[in-house]
Amino acid sequence: MKKISIFALITVLFTSTFALAAGEVNIFNARHYKADSELYGKFTAATGIKVNLINGKSGALEKRIAEEGVDSSADLYITADAGRCGAMEAKGLLQGGLSSATIKASVPKNFRTNKWVGVAKRARIIYYSPERVSGAELSGLTYEGLADPKWKGRLVIRKSSNIYNKSLVASLIENNGKKATAEWAKGVVANMARDSKGNDRAQIMAVAAGEADIAVANTYYLALMLSGNKGAEQQAAAKKVKAFFPNQQGRGTHMNISCAALVKGAPNKANAIALVDFLLSPESQEHFTNNTFEFPMIGGVSPSPLVVNNLGLDFKQDLATKVSSYGKNQAAALEVMTAAGWK
Repeated sequence: MKKISIFALITVLFTSTFALAAGEVNIFNARHYKADSELYGKFTAATGIKVNLINGKSGALEKRIAEEGVDSSADLYITADAGRCGAMEAKGLLQGGLSSATIKASVPKNFRTNKWVGVAKRARIIYYSPERVSGAELSGLTYEGLADPKWKGRLVIRKSSNIYNKSLVASLIENNGKKATAEWAKGVVANMARDSKGNDRAQIMAVAAGEADIAVANTYYLALMLSGNKGAEQQAAAKKVKAFFPNQQGRGTHMNISCAALVKGAPNKANAIALVDFLLSPESQEHFTNNTFEFPMIGGVSPSPLVVNNLGLDFKQDLATKVSSYGKNQAAALEVMTAAGWK
């Protein structure tokens, strides 16, 4: 009788575990937006698939996935920046098979691999003071032009260790070569108004305060500041700067993504792919644009009115440079920045 009870208990536990596994997906999430959690709730309501969300900083989550190896419960690693997904792929922590009819139809090839997929886009652009920067200075401005001595003592940008900067410089290496980019980095450092510090919003605020004339920062930060979500001081600062999209006469403005990566050994692979499909639906894309102020990945969805009204809609995106090169060139990017004295 005792043996039968134990066998019955094991059967119940196995059946329950299987049922749970069939109806869940585990996300290791490095995107720190409340709006994302709301979106996952909508996914559960639509599909019945439970989303288990493990939030954390990218470095900590990547370390945990690596240490747990085949025992990791992670299905998807979701983060901001293609460089991070590329680095995970290079470490052998991802698997292929992240593909579906929706992914193939919605996401341009330069914004995906078969192991990770872009779910939203952002551009890294230039912000300037309209009082201190002339139209002639901006005309035809490129990322390469940030090393021009005319900007000496006028530029602010984040630290070299910042992933957004590593990806930007990685894209320059991809397009111009490491040697030319190393010389460019020296010019950028020579033009800095101060040592690099603070986040992207701090760079915009430095221009607004007159500490610099131009700054490099991602597009969504201006809209976030203008929305008032970060307080009246930042909202007022955002109103004092203007946006400029570099490289419009060439390859186009540097684009990056928020990406979803399929973790090696994902226990709920089918559900993970279903979630990515959901994130690429018009409803989800509108949720991204109106809450995190990113650009939509799919066609037929407009950016937030705050983005359109303050940054514009019609600009040439760099669609030729594969974002997979950001991870490939990441180490070289940090090397050239460090060698140039970029703190």
